[in-house]
Amino acid sequence: MLDGMPMRTLDGLDPDALPMQALLDEGQPTVLKGIARDWGLVQAGLESTQHALAYLRRFDAGVQVPYSYGAPEIAGRPFYNADFTQLNFEVRRGVLTQVLDEISENLDVAQPPTYYVASLLIERALPGFAQANDAGLAGQGINASASIWIGNRVTASCHYDIPDNLACCAVGRRQFTLFPPEQIDNLYPGPLAPTPGGQVVSVVDFDNPDFERYPRFRHALAAAHTAVLEPGDAIFIPGLWWHHVRSLAPFNVLVNYWWRGTPAFLPSPLTALQHAMWALRDLPEREKQAWAKMFEYYVFGPGERAGQHLPEAARGDLAPFDETQARRMRAMLLGQLNR
Repeated sequence: MLDGMPMRTLDGLDPDALPMQALLDEGQPTVLKGIARDWGLVQAGLESTQHALAYLRRFDAGVQVPYSYGAPEIAGRPFYNADFTQLNFEVRRGVLTQVLDEISENLDVAQPPTYYVASLLIERALPGFAQANDAGLAGQGINASASIWIGNRVTASCHYDIPDNLACCAVGRRQFTLFPPEQIDNLYPGPLAPTPGGQVVSVVDFDNPDFERYPRFRHALAAAHTAVLEPGDAIFIPGLWWHHVRSLAPFNVLVNYWWRGTPAFLPSPLTALQHAMWALRDLPEREKQAWAKMFEYYVFGPGERAGQHLPEAARGDLAPFDETQARRMRAMLLGQLNR
């Protein structure tokens, strides 16, 4: 793995008073040392891997969960085949205890199959777990979705997520390599679909980068931030920052919290991006440049600019959106798309 700049790290924090608003305002990736060290799962994992496995089994609701299974040959990297037309692993379903048992049976295997439970909603699959394993974001007014990630030595290819993210290393160790959003061109994003985990991933093999095929990746590396998380550590990842995550132990568990600080009536920006690709990308260059100016004026410039010269009663959708306007806009767009 290629190293980058050390990531900013905060130590000695009170787990009950995390500086979340400051982190959100600054928008920089930050390691929060030891904030989850008192969690029940963290303590069980520090005792032994088997204690951690037993701890998780206690909360298993017995529901069917999806998980990724890959042959030993993929070496823990759920990815694509050689021509990027298919994935190199399969998605199976089973109860969580079954997956934990299979991981346990392969702990001492030098090159085991890949087992990866990704983004499993804790409330549904592990009822009661959050009471002894929680980052306390609700106390700061953050309405976050809590998920758990369980696997053996798995590498999550470099990708981005739209929400802000607090990821807590509960069992094992994880190496994070982050890149700011403006590095997208240097990371060589792959197909929009299918993808290994829902989001677009970089097609560069970070273990063995092909600089002849992907020469701009050197520029991305110059902007990279890296950190290794120990059990009980956490990392704040701002939305849209690209991150490559490597699990370093035979058994690893991560708990993460996703949230967006925007009203629920606002749709995903990804929907707007997909629509723009459909409507604008293949236009003649002259038209694209004109639309770029239009978007700068209405979307990416100051929010109040487009309507500030109009009386307030005449601004309509040029005014800040509320829930009523959002419903009206949604109905209009659905009507246009269904023609």
